[in-house]
Amino acid sequence: MKLRITKEHFLNGLQQVQHVVSTRTTLPILSNVLLEAQDGELTLTTNDLDVGVSAKVTADVETPGATTLPARKLVNIVKELPAQEIEIDVDADHVASITCGPSFFKILGLTHDEFPALPNFDNAKEFKFPQATLRDSLKKTSYAISTDETRYVLNGIYFAFENNTLIMVATDGRRLAMVDHELEFPKSQETTMIVPTKAVNELQRLLGDSGDVTIAIAENQVAFKLEKLILVSRLIEGNYPNYRQVIPEKTVDRITLERESFLKTVNRVSLLTSDKSHSLKLVFGEDNIDIMANSPEIGEARESLAVSHKGNQFSIAFNPEFLMAPLRNLDTDEVYLHLIDEMSPGVLKIDTSFLYVLMPMRVTQ
Repeated sequence: MKLRITKEHFLNGLQQVQHVVSTRTTLPILSNVLLEAQDGELTLTTNDLDVGVSAKVTADVETPGATTLPARKLVNIVKELPAQEIEIDVDADHVASITCGPSFFKILGLTHDEFPALPNFDNAKEFKFPQATLRDSLKKTSYAISTDETRYVLNGIYFAFENNTLIMVATDGRRLAMVDHELEFPKSQETTMIVPTKAVNELQRLLGDSGDVTIAIAENQVAFKLEKLILVSRLIEGNYPNYRQVIPEKTVDRITLERESFLKTVNRVSLLTSDKSHSLKLVFGEDNIDIMANSPEIGEARESLAVSHKGNQFSIAFNPEFLMAPLRNLDTDEVYLHLIDEMSPGVLKIDTSFLYVLMPMRVTQ
């Protein structure tokens, strides 16, 4: 295998696929990146058996071929090379000679025959979706994914393709984030899946601001296909809980909040919470909210925020981190907090498709 490639193209391709490579793997081949050169393109693929990513970059291929090289080592070398054309020459024993200007490296590779191939999606159900919309939806939901490995079905985002709608949900049992979008597809295509956290994180990194992504769903596997990229992931098997049960049907109060100032206030007051008393109290009065934190071992903080509120005076307590998470990941100026009473979940909404349910905390007076 012999080819020439610009540093920019090679580094871009490597950076798109490198995050999948596991540092702790029992199979040495999984620490490597698969390089396949043919027809003016170099295809780079990494795979950890759960998630795989493949990217194509332009190259001047003199002799087609394939090999695998240590991924992290290769990235570190290419990063440091001068900004010139790189020549790669791989011999029959998978020893790669890399030449760039005055620099020369020799890297020992492994045969590509043992590298696990990405699954094929010939008979998959396919859906087309704007990349920017999917990336925004992942940003609005992914922070609510559970990290508790004993509840493995919650360790990812639930996708439901039903009634010409794509619904995406993440929950850890104490909060729930949801978005939905209209999407036309035949009734026969209706399906659900749970995409694991690692694939969600990779996808957020790879999705762009323009163009579409094709989502192909086969049995226990999903592929997200971009123009020169494909991400493949194993799906989480199991039944996702009935998330609709926790969404309150009716609320009593609706308070309009300026997102940025509310976030900054909550952040300041939360500085006086502790591991023992990790709750923030919101006291609603006439056109006002008092936001308070009280830690016997640290001290207390209080800040008032003027709001339009004509309902009854009452208080409710939330985990400050859980309250701030959606505020950080939304980009609207206003958010609407819907409340019932101090023991019922609060619901955060915006003018477009988004809903966040947050369970209150018990606070001793």
